[in-house]
Amino acid sequence: MSTEPSTSKTAKIRKNARLEARVTAEQKQLMQRAAELRGQNLTEFMVAVLAEAATQIIKDNEFIQLTQRDRSLFAEALLNPPTPSPQAYADAQWYQKVMNK
Repeated sequence: MSTEPSTSKTAKIRKNARLEARVTAEQKQLMQRAAELRGQNLTEFMVAVLAEAATQIIKDNEFIQLTQRDRSLFAEALLNPPTPSPQAYADAQWYQKVMNK
């Protein structure tokens, strides 16, 4: 049997960055209760909740930025529409002919 460390995909990732927070006793008790309800210790709970919140905040921010950019592009297209292509003209003529207009 080998005594070398496992190289499987389930090997633990090294966690060498540290976060610290000062909280009130009431806040700690509240977080501890929530962690227990999730079946996690306080550290696991805090890391998971912070990661979830950070991910959501980033998604919300990116969505807002895309929305503003898209709104600007849409307004620009309305104010300065591109010239229709020859195919667009042909399609419009076909439509008028088919619809007897």
